[in-house]
Amino acid sequence: MFHEWLDRWDERRAQRGEAAKKVTACVLDAGRAFPGGPRTDTIDEFCALAGQALSDPSFYEGPVGRDQIFERRDEWLQFPSDISNDVEENNVVWAKITESVSHDRALVIFHHWNASSRNRQMAKFFSLRGITVVEIAMPYHFERSRPGSLYADYMLSSNLGRTIQSVRQAVLDGRKLIRWLKGEGYREVSVLGMSLGSWVAGLIAAHEPAVSKASLFLTAGSLADMVWSGRATRSIQKSLEPVIGLPDLRTAWAPLNLENYAQSLARPDLQLQIVIATRDQVVLPDQSRRFLQRLKDAGASPSVLELNCGHYSLAMPPYILLAGWSLKRFLLSADGPG
Repeated sequence: MFHEWLDRWDERRAQRGEAAKKVTACVLDAGRAFPGGPRTDTIDEFCALAGQALSDPSFYEGPVGRDQIFERRDEWLQFPSDISNDVEENNVVWAKITESVSHDRALVIFHHWNASSRNRQMAKFFSLRGITVVEIAMPYHFERSRPGSLYADYMLSSNLGRTIQSVRQAVLDGRKLIRWLKGEGYREVSVLGMSLGSWVAGLIAAHEPAVSKASLFLTAGSLADMVWSGRATRSIQKSLEPVIGLPDLRTAWAPLNLENYAQSLARPDLQLQIVIATRDQVVLPDQSRRFLQRLKDAGASPSVLELNCGHYSLAMPPYILLAGWSLKRFLLSADGPG
């Protein structure tokens, strides 16, 4: 009875903002995803470029030699993104810092898609336990929102190229912030990603050796599969389906698939935590378990917490308390493989 009520609560929560999500045209826009590449007119050509990006170790590297300008004002940090586009507000990265007394450990949080507020309580909780918390605004969110937009439609959409550009931008922004934190003297830098933010945090952990621990809440490997089957992305799936199928989308978004970086995530100096909601209709549990198996096949030993709740009800007691306690133990554990 309780879980039936919980499922209904999750569905009501999922319906918030649904009216703003419209079915739109599927657009390749390869120039955004793969700058400097050849003109692309077909999905096959786009997928070929995606395959090249997947095998390119520099795809998630920022430009070399660019001036690194960081501006700190009280609890706010501001710096230019390494990717600039036609939305001026999005070209500046904002992060809120909740400092701890110790400058030994830092946690960078990557929020979920369409987040409307930062995690003030979580930031305070961990700062009191010796971990400085840095809450970064992902592309097209918070201070970086596109004027006039009702939700972060440029971050994740039926525009295949813009979605890749946005996730890549989030990864470059996060890596730039982590390098700044290391320069400020933090010995251990961890990342926490929630839902879409878990893809960003996972990609950063796979490519940034300065990351010691990565906690991925409500995650899976294939972003394409999540979008195709997830409750929150029905409008995107309906936009894509008349033009391309799931196999093509998997290939087109291969650079965003965490399963393709399982070997890097399994490196011995990275500890991993995975939190799964077994009633999740946004990131289906079977997709999460497939990603887990891929990690284990690569030699990783992630700490796994499965909670019998939905995607949105993870934020409710007792689930949020269980997840928070597990995260605390993970972040404060001794160094070494997880």
